[in-house]
Amino acid sequence: MSDITTDTKRVIPFAKPITDSLSPYMEPLLRVTTGLLLVPHGYGKLFGGGLEGTAQFFESVGFAPGYPFALFVALVEFFGGLALAAGFLTRPVAVLIVGFMAQATLFHAANGFMWSNGGFEYPLLWTVAALVFLVRGGGKLSVDRAIGREF
Repeated sequence: MSDITTDTKRVIPFAKPITDSLSPYMEPLLRVTTGLLLVPHGYGKLFGGGLEGTAQFFESVGFAPGYPFALFVALVEFFGGLALAAGFLTRPVAVLIVGFMAQATLFHAANGFMWSNGGFEYPLLWTVAALVFLVRGGGKLSVDRAIGREF
């Protein structure tokens, strides 16, 4: 992410060395956090008995047959979350996350904004976070960069 220019007047000038030293780690922190927060959602579906319930839910809202949709989402959440956290195949994984989270955002829009009321706030946050990595890739501290392949 872009750095603050040197001509920017800081409100708290003594914090500049701290923020400058931490700046290179903020994008990887967001990528790792985003990926790892997806993993338990997929884990619960794949290994916690949630796949059938998710499939039934998808069918109830018009995604039939529900099982392939549920399996796709579970695989992307679990394996895609791990890959995103590692920065491996970052852009292909991010496009999958953006795709199903954008759909989830549209689905929840009828309930308003607040997630506590079933609104679109939470899936929108996932969509935007994944969109960052779709555009920017895995970054310097990623497997993609380590193997010399930005996908």
